[in-house]
Amino acid sequence: MVTTSQGFVYGTSIAITLGIQLSGFIVAYALQTETFYDILGGVNYLALALWSALIPGPSSWADDPHKVAMTVLFLCSRSWLLLFLAWRAHERGGDSRFDEIKTNFVKFLVAWLVQGAWCFLISVPMIFVNSSSVYSTFFTPLDWISSVGFGLGIVCELVADVQKAIWVKKGREGGFCTKGIWNYSRHPNYFGEMLQWWCSWLLAYSSSEKAEGGYSDPLWWFCIVSPLFTMHILMNVPSTGLAHAEGQNLKRYYDDNAEKYSEYRASTSILMPMIGYRYVPMFLKRTMFLDFPWYEYRPSNNTDDKNKED
Repeated sequence: MVTTSQGFVYGTSIAITLGIQLSGFIVAYALQTETFYDILGGVNYLALALWSALIPGPSSWADDPHKVAMTVLFLCSRSWLLLFLAWRAHERGGDSRFDEIKTNFVKFLVAWLVQGAWCFLISVPMIFVNSSSVYSTFFTPLDWISSVGFGLGIVCELVADVQKAIWVKKGREGGFCTKGIWNYSRHPNYFGEMLQWWCSWLLAYSSSEKAEGGYSDPLWWFCIVSPLFTMHILMNVPSTGLAHAEGQNLKRYYDDNAEKYSEYRASTSILMPMIGYRYVPMFLKRTMFLDFPWYEYRPSNNTDDKNKED
């Protein structure tokens, strides 16, 4: 059962998220701009981290290594995201995803509410840890593995973002990015993002208030929504992530560098950076490696059947 302190922190976190996103929407709709959409997403994350960490609890936040580890890793992750998105917004001077919806009150509002939902749902393991009354200075093997994995996810995303940005600045040599970590993964930034929130959920396990452990705690199981929602957004939503980068949007690569890109695609994992992907059996690529058929590019057949007789 959720304790009063946990319920209060979760409730106020939802209120903070709604306040930030609705305020951003009102200003953005009035000015007809999406320039600070991503930036306020980053601000939302930081606000939730600071609020859940600084609110008075049964023990001092600074004395609990679980709370410190989770919050510091979360702040590192989202601080980088905020800096990167702010830089990208400045470089692009806008976001074409909003060209057709920012004049529509309802659709534009939904976009802001979806961002708020993502910010809150990703943050629930961190809120779970910071609102827990459990205090322990002992790190289990799972805690260590999760903390290291969380950190590796941050580094993977940061390195991928920086290498891709440098490649773009230099004129997009080769037509598609194969620099650094991009030579071992087609989307290392998305892999890093997903890895972070799976590790965040596992790191929250030891903070369960259930005597039997996290496996018997419905609230800890609810926190799995963080990595699952992240994977849904990055893998299934057409306007972003893999669904936006792969599939029919690969046309530009096949038009300009068909042979070279086909070779790169066959030998490079869609997510997890690795060597030897070309030797992985197709049924494993289509299952555990998440390289699904709908991410393939299928040229449209516009050839008319002429002189066809019944």
